[in-house]
Amino acid sequence: MNRKIIVKGTEISIIQKEDNDYISLTDMVKGFGDDTMIYSWMRNRNTLEFIGIWEEMNNPNFKGNEFVTFKNQAGLNSFNLTPRKWIEATDAIGIVSKAGRYGGGTFAHRDIAFEFGSWLSPEFKLYLIKEFQRLKEDENDRLKLDWNLQRTLSKVNYHIHTDAIKENLIPAKLSKQQISFAYANEADLLNMALFGKIAKQWRDEYPKAKGNIRDEASLEQLVVLTNLESINAMLIKQKLSQPERLLQLNEMAIVQMKSLVNSKAIKKLK
Repeated sequence: MNRKIIVKGTEISIIQKEDNDYISLTDMVKGFGDDTMIYSWMRNRNTLEFIGIWEEMNNPNFKGNEFVTFKNQAGLNSFNLTPRKWIEATDAIGIVSKAGRYGGGTFAHRDIAFEFGSWLSPEFKLYLIKEFQRLKEDENDRLKLDWNLQRTLSKVNYHIHTDAIKENLIPAKLSKQQISFAYANEADLLNMALFGKIAKQWRDEYPKAKGNIRDEASLEQLVVLTNLESINAMLIKQKLSQPERLLQLNEMAIVQMKSLVNSKAIKKLK
């Protein structure tokens, strides 16, 4: 199924692959340049770190040795990386290269596409997330999907900037005991940094909820979450322990949420 959204005047295609949404990077660059921008982004060392760690977390068949080879070459003037080369060498699933004059191009899992959006323009990324949410809301209304992303916006949209709700949105500073606890996976590490609890704790608190902790997140929290994923990838590269990374991620989440709840750009999106 091929769907489209309009982001700042640019039509962007979205396809579904194994129940995951993949956004067209080829369409995303139309307002900025051409496909060569995708290649420039992919040869960036920080990009390689992000998409490589994403694959390690989500793709059991990912060829890590090839990833290491690319990382070692990153930064050299001679280094060149295309989506197809990346996919063929590593068996990556986060980026898809489709042939064809119509509907072809480079697509990426929404996590990666949002990261690419940040590289293009922080403002563009915010509008991309907003329009993606609109699309999911429309689909939920029409098809009555169980996965209801409308919750991520509707509960706080009109009152989010009141003092009381601002206070609730700002992550709490974690205790020493919380920071020292070993988490089962990186997703729960990010959940703790931003929401102050892991997914299981949230499910125990809300046993009747159909979604999960991230389905209930606000737009601001989703923006911060994607930023934390990128930052965490860098901290992993620096070989910091989980407690050290959790402390830094929690501090960054607090700072970013304080900034976003007062953002004029965010207010215009609502």
